Amino acid sequence: MYAIIEVGAKQYTVKKDDVITVERIKEAEGKDTTLNKVLLVSKDKEIEVGQPYIKGAKVKVLVLRHIKGKKVISYKYRRRKSSHWKKGHRQQLSEIKIKEIEIGKEA
Repeated sequence: MYAIIEVGAKQYTVKKDDVITVERIKEAEGKDTTLNKVLLVSKDKEIEVGQPYIKGAKVKVLVLRHIKGKKVISYKYRRRKSSHWKKGHRQQLSEIKIKEIEIGKEA
């Protein structure tokens, strides 16, 4: 069984007990939380696709830790103009563990 979830502006394929790195989640380290933006669920050769999300479907996760991503450098240079700038950025990330994938039934 696997699911495709949306966290931040990115989509991830997850299975039970997977550990993935996503954009920062506001939940504290060591706490459980639920992600409701489930796009697709596959169970026993049956696939359920949402439009855009599956109603009632949830993915329960445990926030393991908050980390910073690798440093990315942005540099702009204009030849012969004595003009340049350099900026660095480190993305705030969360490492989460998938505990359970629930498929809710529509009422």
